[in-house]
Parts: sequence; C-alpha cells; structure tokens
Amino acid sequence: MRGLVLALLLAAVPAAAVEPDEVLDDPVLEERARDLSKGLRCLVCRNESIDESSAGIARDLRLLVRERLVAGDTDAEVIDFVVDRYGEYVLLNPTTDGANLILWIAPLALLALGMGVAGVHITRQRPVPDAGLDAVEEARLRELTEDRGP
Repeated sequence: MRGLVLALLLAAVPAAAVEPDEVLDDPVLEERARDLSKGLRCLVCRNESIDESSAGIARDLRLLVRERLVAGDTDAEVIDFVVDRYGEYVLLNPTTDGANLILWIAPLALLALGMGVAGVHITRQRPVPDAGLDAVEEARLRELTEDRGP
C-alpha cells in the first residue's frame, strides 16, 4: 500500500527532463539555464516548459540555452536569441507590449462593454403600471371564483 502511495506522489510531481549530459559544470550557469528553461515553451508539447519536456526539440533548446550562457550571453540576450529564432510562441509568459497588449486588454474591455450594455438594458426597463381589470374581466373573475357549493 505504501508503495502505491509513493508512486502516486512521485507521479504528481513534475519531473525535470534535463539529462545528466546536459548539466553544466558551473552551478551558477546551470541554475541560470534551469531558470531560463522553465520560462520557455516546448514547441511540440502543449504548455510544457523545455525543462519538463522530454521531446527532442526541447533537448535541443535546452542545449542551445546552455551554449549561449557558456558563450557569455546575459539572460535577456539568450531569451531574445530564442525568440528571434522561434517567435514569441516559445515564451510561456508572453510579453505585454506591442500586439500582445491587445490580447491582454481585450478580455477586460469586452467584460466592461458587456456590463455596460447589461446595465443600460436593465435601467431602461420600466415596470408596466397596473391598469387593473375592466368590468368584463372583473365579472368573469367573480364567476370563476364564486363558491358553487356541493
């Protein structure tokens, strides 16, 4: 029973796909590479970082990141290089400038617009005044509600 619980717990923890031959000798550079890899999307997997993915392209990207760091690039330069090569899709957290700004603002703008339309619609509805029953309707109502007895 304990083995099953341990297996379920281990399965729930995301495993890093970094292979031993990819790890850099310099622990500082390796830590930077791991941090950068967690923010880059695997181009094959859906919403999985290259740090977690075991796909071949993810391995290539991990090696590319490490290669650029060893060459002396800053974190920003590495990210810029990867984005220039593969496009902004490779970022797990897209930037909030340029055309992406529309994607960040549009949901809030549409929500505000919808609430405005709903508010206008609700405030324009007026209750219908109760005009009461006319003589014919009152007579019919009395006829339907009078006690006929057994």
